[in-house]
Amino acid sequence: MDFMRGNRLRYVGAIATVALTVTIGFLTPRVLGGTVDAIVDHLNGTDNPLNFFGAMNDYLYARGGREYLLARLWLPALMLVVLNVLNGVFQYLRGRWTAQASESIAKNIRDRLYAHLQVLPYDYHVKAQTGDLIQRCTSDVETIRRFLSGQVVEIFRAVLMIIVALVIMLGIHVQMTLYSMILVPPLFLFAMLFFNWVRKSFTQMDEAEGKMSAVLQENLTGVRVVRAFGRQKFEVDKFNAANDDLLKKHRRLCDLLAVYWSASDALSMTQTGVTLLMGVFIVARGWGELTVGEMTIFVSYISMLLWPIRQLGRILSDMGKSFVSLNRIDEILSQKPETEDENAICPPLNRTIEFDNVQFAYEKANPVLRGVSFVVQPGQTVAILGATGSGKSTLMHLLQRLYEVDAGAIRIGGEDIRNIKKSHLRARIGLILQEPFLYSRTVRANIGISVPDPADEEIYSAARTAAAHEFIQEFENGYETLVGERGVTLSGGQKQRVAIARTLLRENDILIFDDSLSAVDTETDKAIREALKEQRVSGEVGATTFIISHRLTTLSEADFIVVLDGGKIVQQGTHNALIHEDGLYRRIYQIQAALEEELGRDVGEEETAPARETR
Repeated sequence: MDFMRGNRLRYVGAIATVALTVTIGFLTPRVLGGTVDAIVDHLNGTDNPLNFFGAMNDYLYARGGREYLLARLWLPALMLVVLNVLNGVFQYLRGRWTAQASESIAKNIRDRLYAHLQVLPYDYHVKAQTGDLIQRCTSDVETIRRFLSGQVVEIFRAVLMIIVALVIMLGIHVQMTLYSMILVPPLFLFAMLFFNWVRKSFTQMDEAEGKMSAVLQENLTGVRVVRAFGRQKFEVDKFNAANDDLLKKHRRLCDLLAVYWSASDALSMTQTGVTLLMGVFIVARGWGELTVGEMTIFVSYISMLLWPIRQLGRILSDMGKSFVSLNRIDEILSQKPETEDENAICPPLNRTIEFDNVQFAYEKANPVLRGVSFVVQPGQTVAILGATGSGKSTLMHLLQRLYEVDAGAIRIGGEDIRNIKKSHLRARIGLILQEPFLYSRTVRANIGISVPDPADEEIYSAARTAAAHEFIQEFENGYETLVGERGVTLSGGQKQRVAIARTLLRENDILIFDDSLSAVDTETDKAIREALKEQRVSGEVGATTFIISHRLTTLSEADFIVVLDGGKIVQQGTHNALIHEDGLYRRIYQIQAALEEELGRDVGEEETAPARETR
């Protein structure tokens, strides 16, 4: 209940105003009924006591009783006006306090959800659907907010109105009360059954909405792929299917709600008719002491009694939907966050890195890494080559402790990384991915986001090292150019260079290029590697560098190369050594060399063709 912090007094005040509005609601018919009885008694020549509530009766008797009232019929009219004004004031206060409380609670939930998502393990985010998470943080929170704003206090109001109405009605006329309650139990039972009936429908509709959101988010994220492969129709059909499923479930829910409201309306109108009919019979035939004014009160009270009972179905339905949303939110909050060992250490990371018989599997039956062992000296550049699924990226994920090794160990400076604080480890490791993420901000902001308040020269230096400074300056607004959502205004190579600059701006002990040079041309690739080499030689950057790539020209200048196949190291050594050794590396080298040679011949032929034509 920490979501309620700072809002309990608001709800207490709202409940107090509800109690006052309910009181006013029951006083209003008494004023009207008492006035009717006073007028009827005067016309009939009877001398029955005044039938108002206690304080008003005492006031009128102190000043002459019925004669005083009949001479001043504006008094009950004034009382009704005052009561309605007070009711309006209390309604305003209730609405304001519940709105403030519900908005504050919704904010607390969103804050808690967002903060919790930031500390959940990497594995959770890999498996979760982004669209579904977004819906839980927005639509589900909004459902809870609406319930807290409109229905929480209404529950108290409904219960209070039922109790007070019954007490007052029984005090006036027991027999009439029983007649007025004939259809109330069936109406209440129907409301309860309806709540259980629609709960599943609310759940199904929320799940369908989450699936549709996931499809939409996935499509918008991969819009380039969709266009490239001409999959627009497929994506439209997939979205339409999800949307149709949501429509069907929403229509079914609306049908259920329509059944409830029409049936409850029929029962309510029937009960009001029964009350009015029996009241007329009792008054006309003298079956009991019931005045015309009291009958008027009964008709008013039964309407007031039926309203909360009818609303109870809606309240319980909204409560059911809110509980569904709350459970969906709790599914996130109940996930165990990534934890830090209290005794974890923060040692220097520019030390020897040792992979000792590392084994790992996402699924026990399918190991990804099988006994991987090698040693990297501080400041060395290590290249990792292997087919898709060979475990290259997984190895780097383990180095960052995004996952934990199943067996073996990874040590830095002789210290098992499981003893090193995760935040410290990741803060000193710079990672550049194949598909870099850029924020919808300026180029400057995207580069400078890795450190607080970077100087312009620091940003420019990082951009030069990443071979990005020149093309950034060619933009009309230079470093102030907006890159658009996910960097949509930049090419793939430009995005990668901006991402590289962002990483290089921060001081790193370890650098990881996870196939992040694939989108840049060979000349740019070479320029980046030479710039990094110059900095390493000059002593400005002493980072140990891991390069994952399929381009052998990128890997060739590494201090040594690790070749993975099927999760195992099948070769390791320098480029010159591996090309003279029979194995996977030499086969890949020969294939790429043959392709480059063929490409060179094709280019040469295209360049000489115009010359032959001019002869």
